[in-house]
Amino acid sequence: MQLADFDYALPPELIAQVPAPRRDASRLLHADRARGVLGHHAFSDLPALLRAGDLLVLNDTRVLPARLFGEKVPTGGRV
Repeated sequence: MQLADFDYALPPELIAQVPAPRRDASRLLHADRARGVLGHHAFSDLPALLRAGDLLVLNDTRVLPARLFGEKVPTGGRV
């Protein structure tokens, strides 16, 4: 695996700056492994999508307002 494997184009307008006005209207990606299909839903659709034995993975991480400064070795260029 290479770091470049994680490079992708993400238009700035698709990066959420604030939470959705109605939290249950936030977007939800549903992976149907049996059919090999990804579906785009609203979070309010979740109860209808879950079945007995399903795995629900929650991501409760937050973005920290942080910046790192460094310099390239051996050129000394700013990063």
